[in-house]
Amino acid sequence: MDQPGVNGQWSIKDLVAHLTGWQPRLIARIQAAQHNEPEPPPPWPAHLQTEDEVNAWIYESNRKRSVREVLDESHQMFQQLIAVIEGLPDDVRIEQEWHLVCLGDKRFPIGEFFDHFHDDHEPDVRTWLARVEKQ
Repeated sequence: MDQPGVNGQWSIKDLVAHLTGWQPRLIARIQAAQHNEPEPPPPWPAHLQTEDEVNAWIYESNRKRSVREVLDESHQMFQQLIAVIEGLPDDVRIEQEWHLVCLGDKRFPIGEFFDHFHDDHEPDVRTWLARVEKQ
């Protein structure tokens, strides 16, 4: 879980922390949309503007944590996300053509929920696993 080289120098632990690190923002945005409130600030420092800067901050924030701590937090965040999704009102629309979940006038790309790993990280993980199996 903490062997580097899965995705660049990241380990599986680092990848799990990366995926988990973005979840509080998504959860807060959905909750704000449900209550017709303005979009909340992100959970990372305001001066971080690019995805690369946020990803570096998430990495540094989790680098010294144990695998158990990272996995426990991941489980907790996933449970929170599921609870928020289950609590969505009946008038939520899914626009298949545009791949959007619509909550009032707020639109969330479906990929924000579950596709990021599959689209952006799964190929690296599969390549790493194949390389590890050959060793």
